[in-house]
Amino acid sequence: FFEHDDANRALMGSNMQRQAVPLLKTEYPLAGTGIERIVAKNSGSVVVAKRGGVVEYVSGDKIVIKVNQDEINENDPLDIGMDIYKLKKFRGSNQATCINQRPLVRKGDIVEKGAIIADGTSTYKGELALGKNVLVAFMPWRGYNFEDAIVISERLVKDDVFTSIHIEELEVEARETNLGSEEITRDIPGVSERALANFGWSLGIVRIGSFVKPGDILVGKITPKGETPATPEEKIITCYFGEKASDVKDTSLRVPTGVEGIVVDVQVFARKKGNKKNAYLEKLLNEEIEKLEKELEDKKDFIQNRRDSQLKEVIIGSKVSKDVKIAGKTILKAGKEITEENFDSVVKFIAVNPAGFLKDKEVTEKAKEIIDKAKLQIQLWEKIYSSKIKEVEKGADLKPGVNELVKVYIAQKRKIQVGDKMAGRHGNKG
Repeated sequence: FFEHDDANRALMGSNMQRQAVPLLKTEYPLAGTGIERIVAKNSGSVVVAKRGGVVEYVSGDKIVIKVNQDEINENDPLDIGMDIYKLKKFRGSNQATCINQRPLVRKGDIVEKGAIIADGTSTYKGELALGKNVLVAFMPWRGYNFEDAIVISERLVKDDVFTSIHIEELEVEARETNLGSEEITRDIPGVSERALANFGWSLGIVRIGSFVKPGDILVGKITPKGETPATPEEKIITCYFGEKASDVKDTSLRVPTGVEGIVVDVQVFARKKGNKKNAYLEKLLNEEIEKLEKELEDKKDFIQNRRDSQLKEVIIGSKVSKDVKIAGKTILKAGKEITEENFDSVVKFIAVNPAGFLKDKEVTEKAKEIIDKAKLQIQLWEKIYSSKIKEVEKGADLKPGVNELVKVYIAQKRKIQVGDKMAGRHGNKG
């Protein structure tokens, strides 16, 4: 194969592999070169385990690994022995192709440092997978494949063999104008309720998951307009209903021509939280804050569980200096030993006051050291998350004159069509 390729053609083949569009379903090559895994790993597309350990939790967008004891840096108070990997889901790249990472591990799996734990774009089970293994024939077919033309089977189109996903980013700004400020709203003059069907309850912003076609409204926006001469239609409205037509014009963000797909993400940026008009933004910010609070709680639980397991090794077999009571009932008498069976009941008392419950001074010192370290770790992480939450509450830093910015991301499915370029790895293209 490759060792017999002409240098010029090998160069073309290499260059065209850089231009490959990530496919919907990936497949690794049957005739490989042996460096597919190395290329995928070093490309930054896949997620690589920083340290070895056991997989604690896996979902579509997050992997949590409990790190091996010997790989934890005990001198770093922020190292709690837990690595969290957040996966990118349906993000647009600079070329508008789709970046989507998929987990390759399951809960309970043991992973080593440097192992590939999630697939990225154009990879399959951690190997580079740019194309498909399809049957190729070198033969004329009624002149349709003259020179560099390629004839492909209808099945390749129908079964989405060469189908890819592209993400279109559209944005709209609500600005401050001389006549007043623009407003993002669902009350748009002259627009039927049917055209606003994709909005749900959210104030003039399309719902995630909606299917949209060219001309559909994504973000409803009105701009104040000055006194302009009335059009014949407005004159008729005034004549019949005795009311003046609205003094705002429709400047909504609509789906451009040629774009059709599903809304995969909506991002709203505004100057500060407490913006009374935008309940949708409040909802998004509250969700973001809840997510951060949940992350902090998970970290705290992990620190406490690790503290308890370390205490278990130290205090089992030592005696208590006074009775341990829960709701007036004695569960362990003074002078009795702490065992595997009663450890879970006793540990919460010892975690609060080790000196008050343990007889042995040396054991007390060790227990105190473990407990103090866990307290310090919790305090440090609380500080970090508190500043993250403040950052979210502060709101976005927008350009002068812009009150709000809304970005909508649409995922489009594109099938292979006439005019697309196909190529092999040896510089054969058409």
